[in-house]
Amino acid sequence: MEEFDFDIAILGAGPAGCALACTLASVSQGSLRIALFQGISKQHDPAKDTRVLALNHGSQVFLEKHRLWPDHSAPIETVHVSQKNRLGRTLISSKDFNVPMLGSVVAYAQLYRKLQERLQQLPVTMLSGELASATQENGNAPVIVTQGEKTWRTRIAIQCDGIKPKGIHREYNQHALITSARAQFPKPGWAWERFTREGPLAVLPHPIYKDAQSIVWCTSPARAQELAELDDAMFSQTLTQHFGERLGLLSVLEKRTVFPLHLSASKNTVNGHIATLGNAAQTLHPVAGQGLNLGLRDVATLVHCLKPWMLDTHQDAAPFLDNFANSRKLDRRITCELTDFLPRIFTTGNPLVEHACGLSLLGMDLIKPLRQPLALHLLQGFRN
Repeated sequence: MEEFDFDIAILGAGPAGCALACTLASVSQGSLRIALFQGISKQHDPAKDTRVLALNHGSQVFLEKHRLWPDHSAPIETVHVSQKNRLGRTLISSKDFNVPMLGSVVAYAQLYRKLQERLQQLPVTMLSGELASATQENGNAPVIVTQGEKTWRTRIAIQCDGIKPKGIHREYNQHALITSARAQFPKPGWAWERFTREGPLAVLPHPIYKDAQSIVWCTSPARAQELAELDDAMFSQTLTQHFGERLGLLSVLEKRTVFPLHLSASKNTVNGHIATLGNAAQTLHPVAGQGLNLGLRDVATLVHCLKPWMLDTHQDAAPFLDNFANSRKLDRRITCELTDFLPRIFTTGNPLVEHACGLSLLGMDLIKPLRQPLALHLLQGFRN
């Protein structure tokens, strides 16, 4: 009988990888031999990451169910969608769905710490070092995981390490500037998605700082660099002018970080006994905050599809992984197309297109059935 070191090896210990390891260990009640491979980076310490994450209601319910929700979060009860210098806006409210909130904003570092705490309570083997890779010679061979000079044999490998997916690719000629700012006239529970000719500007409630907002400002690479180099007073003034006066003066609180934006998505998420999910399967534009939400739906679906296989891990895992890939196709396609379409349609600079977008926002605001599909996707994503 062939010997395996693990039943499942998870390559990548970001939020999606950690959530997958925790959920598999919990659902299998410790029967699975699970390894979580963490690549150590000198450039990025997740425990000190200052980013925040907008998680929708569906993601929150999933994380709370598996005891993975961080101690602090800022609720989003209303989302205000508008277009700068054009008429038309729409409001999406938790009241539309009779839920207490559409989602919440959490600090990346706090979510990471919560996931690490939960991992310590579960039977998961943690292996840190160089970035791990997985290969399989054929469908009947074991998956070989390599980290540095060491190798392991596993029945299934899940890649969620954030390496850029191969397949579909689009450059947006946009960078995202990320920071936080205190609002002069805060409005708790509200989040704003403001479309401009530069790119979308997201202003979200901050989960740590009182009366503060998390800022994700998408603009051209040159403009992003220019904004990053402004002094705090000038940046605060520029941000307030760009966003508008709904919250009064926005006074910057943190240093500004700039990230390039692109769409990358794998056409196939399963190859033999190797599956891909999260940012390793699709890297999205941050508009509407769909990235980790989509990744967590990947996690939930994979665990569900593997439940019958967990009863007997000697059976071929390929049909169960294929079921996972097929189950995720429509949600991945809808979300990728949505986050690809929105930042491009609002940045054409064409007045006719801008007016049409404004009328669309107005129509969705006045007629509930028109905004229902977008609102439902923001609430929980597409679910089979």
